[in-house]
Parts: sequence; C-alpha cells; structure tokens
Amino acid sequence: MPAVAGTPALTVTDKPLVSLKPGTIPRAVDTTVDVLIVGLGPGGLIAAREFAKQGFNVLGIDRKQELGWPKRCAEGVSDEGLAHCGVKPDPAWAYGRIEGAALYSPSGKRVVLEGADTYGWVVERKIFEKHLARDAILAGAKIMVKTQAVNLLKDQAGAVAGVRAEFMGTQFNIRAKLTIGADGIDSFIGKWSGLKTLNRVRDYHSGFQYEMVGVAGYEEKWLHLYFGEDVAPKGYVWIFPKGEGVSNVGIGILAKESEWGNRAQDYLDRWIERNPQMFQNASITEINGSGIPVSARVPEPVGDGVMLVGDAAQLVNPIHGGGIIIAMRAAMIAARVGGEALRAGDVSAAKLRPYIVEYQTKDEGAVTEKLLRMRYFMENLTDRDFERLADILDGTTIMEVANARFPTFIKLLLKHFPKLAPLVRKYIMAVQQMEEAKAQRDWDEVDQLLANVEKTLAEQAAA
Repeated sequence: MPAVAGTPALTVTDKPLVSLKPGTIPRAVDTTVDVLIVGLGPGGLIAAREFAKQGFNVLGIDRKQELGWPKRCAEGVSDEGLAHCGVKPDPAWAYGRIEGAALYSPSGKRVVLEGADTYGWVVERKIFEKHLARDAILAGAKIMVKTQAVNLLKDQAGAVAGVRAEFMGTQFNIRAKLTIGADGIDSFIGKWSGLKTLNRVRDYHSGFQYEMVGVAGYEEKWLHLYFGEDVAPKGYVWIFPKGEGVSNVGIGILAKESEWGNRAQDYLDRWIERNPQMFQNASITEINGSGIPVSARVPEPVGDGVMLVGDAAQLVNPIHGGGIIIAMRAAMIAARVGGEALRAGDVSAAKLRPYIVEYQTKDEGAVTEKLLRMRYFMENLTDRDFERLADILDGTTIMEVANARFPTFIKLLLKHFPKLAPLVRKYIMAVQQMEEAKAQRDWDEVDQLLANVEKTLAEQAAA
C-alpha cells in the first residue's frame, strides 16, 4: 500500500468548523454546549430531542460508529409507551405487530393475555434508533458518533461540567452546563460522578438471544414466555415475533445461576434442542448477549450538573428486564426538569431531584418498585409452584400483576388456601426480602469484589 502523501498535521478532524455549528461534522475540537448527552440509545435520543425542542444547544455523543448496534434486548415496545413519548409507529422499524402474550408452565400449560394493554410492536432497533436520532437532529440537536467519553470535567466546586472525549485518536473537551449519562449498563458517567451505580449481583440477569428465521409452531401476534427450572432458572425463555418468519429467541437467567455448562446460552441451546418441531427448519441471523439490571433503579441518579437515564440509572422492569419505553419516558421527565433547572441557572442535585421524585411516584417507577417484590416471589418458585399457578390464573389476573395491581392475585392464593399455602408463604417471604434489602443496602462478598474492580477501572481511566 503506497504511503499517504503529506503529514498528519494536515488532517481536518482536529480543526474547528468555520461555517457550521459544532457537531454538524465530527471534529475533535474543544466546544461548549448547554446540554451534553453521553450515550445515544432510546433514552439518550429522546433526551436530545426534548432538550433541543426547548431551544438549548444540545450535543449527543456515542462511542459506537453506528447507532442502534449492538442491540441488547428483545426489541418490544408498547403502543401506549410510544404514544406517550410522541413516537408514531413506522413500517420502516415497526416489524412485528403484537396483540397479546402467552405464558407457558414447565409442563406446557398455557395462559393467554390479550387486550389493549398488551398491544405493541417488536421493532428493528437498528432502524428505530436512527429514526429517533433523525427526530432529535430535526429538533435542533447535534450528534457525534465514534466519540468516546474518556474522563469527566468538573468545575471548581466539584460539579460535573462535561467530559474529556476522544474522536479518531484525538482528545478534546466538551464543556456543558448539564451532562446526561445515558451510557448504558456499564455507565462511566455515573461512576465518575460519584453516584452509586454498582448493582448487587443478585439484581442482574444474564441475557442471550438469537435472531432466527424459520421458527414454526407459534402465533405471531403474541409474545411467548416459557418458565421452568430446567428452562431458565429464576428467569424465562422468550420468543418475540418480528413478522415474516423472523423472531427474537432469547433467555434471561439470574446472573448468580450462571456457570460453565449452565450459562444463559447453554440453557437456551438445550431448550431449542428439546423443541425440534419449532426449530428444525430455522437458522440464526444474529447473536446478542448482555447483562440486564433488574433492580428497578439506582438509589440516586442525579448529582450536581449530572443526571442518569435508562440502563445507566438501571431504570428497567425488574420482572422481564424491558427498558426501551421506560428509558424514553424517564428521559422526557429528565429533559423537562433539567430544562427548568437550566433556565433557573441552578443545576445542583437538589434542583434536579424532582426528576427522580416524579419518575418514582407518578410514572413507571411507581410500578417497577412494586414489581421488584413480585420478582423476588417468582425467583423462589419451583416447577410445581408454576404448575399450581397455571391452574388458577387467567390472563386478566396476570395483566393486573404485570401492572403492579396485586389484590386479585393475593385473593386467589388465599381462596385456594391451604392447598397453596406454600405460595402464600413465599409471597410473604418475598416482601420481607425486599424490605430487608432496602433497609440494609449491604453487599455480599462478590458485590464488594466487583466494586473494587469498578473503582480500579475508573481510576485507571481518569489517570
């Protein structure tokens, strides 16, 4: 290969733009903005759109060279959630129409949920996120991909004031009045800011998924969830139809249950092999894997000059780990509260805290905190327990539980007392476990080891 003529000093990637706003074309040049968003998944992109709509100078950066990849979820979104966030389904990314769900016990007993609350789509996330990016840019935001945050900037008072970033091998500063950490499950913005973002090991799921073509024997209008100790310990297997013979086939298990020979992929592969009637004509077009936080939220996702949204704040459904809509809804609240703080000239943690108060009391957080109790309950169930529940539950009751409305469920358990006495005891135990976890907030030995590793990595990155 012939040598490139000239010298590296002639490159334009580290030269200021003259006639265009910073972020129009990526440049490794010091810049100042009102709002910096680190991480451009659904939450980060909605935050960019909403801040830009308020007239703020917004820059979003993402370490990937292409938005939407790699996907780390089953790609399900609800009609209600999209409408709330002002996103209209588009055939370009809304692939599989969903009108219900089917839950399967270990023996194959099926309970079906149908109704408006179950309506939604399985999306193609690579395209979905680019459409969200389009909306953010058209609202006035700027975006820089392949741009990595490598350290945090702070002002003299210690408040977050932007990041040190790197683009194409050159580092530069992005100063901001307000920084939004939307950088996912391994958020460095949260760690560098001193926020307690490390999750307990018991509050992580290990997820693994195939996108497959040719899976047979299931209704494409439903999501399908399979439970059982040999299927997915303390978790479940899913099939999310994407339409036209394509589906996401995946699994989530409690991370503490994972070991060599019994990893999430091992369980999924064994389950697929046990169901040849569904998979004999299928093949894989994509593989994804990720950790999934299932704790409901971090204790305090705001600090002076900084807010966390989405997986960075562990804002997910603690039962199924879904987080796309939750991240988007939280980002809308964060943008509204953050906008008010910017206009007031005060981005202190106290001024930003209404974000988490509103999320926790009036939005998804009011539901996910209650669902954490149900997650603890489900993790204590045996195959026999699941069979008992399949005999007494119907779709309406399960939908109430999914929306954190438990009275009908508890009344059913008590109606079949003492036959279901073991389940009543397990529910009471789950409530106690949750309260003890909230009161103690102490970590086990493995959690502490991971905390030490996280601290070391953050120190190395800041050096």
